[in-house]
Amino acid sequence: MRDYFVKQWERFKDYPWGVLAHSTHLRGDGTFENGVEKPRIRVTLATGIPRERCEQVNLGYLDPATINLDEWQDRQGEDILLVSRAGEMLYRLIRRNELWIRQTSVSSAWP
Repeated sequence: MRDYFVKQWERFKDYPWGVLAHSTHLRGDGTFENGVEKPRIRVTLATGIPRERCEQVNLGYLDPATINLDEWQDRQGEDILLVSRAGEMLYRLIRRNELWIRQTSVSSAWP
């Protein structure tokens, strides 16, 4: 989140701004007060990255081998969102009437 970096600018001022921007976009809004980060959302990765590394950067961890996707479907009412094939979501620019427009598509649907 933005406050996390801004309120510790001396610590992060030499990091590439693209890295800081991506980190801010990943976590969304939140607060950073008295040295305590309070994110608006919790991000959990189902990944081969070790649990310890995920926790070190304040991300949740799930072992992908233990996940049954059916258990995660249709749980928005519990503030759980499953985005099927999220890793395959791609963006491309298309030109329409002299304007460049960002088009969202899933890779398998592309010609």
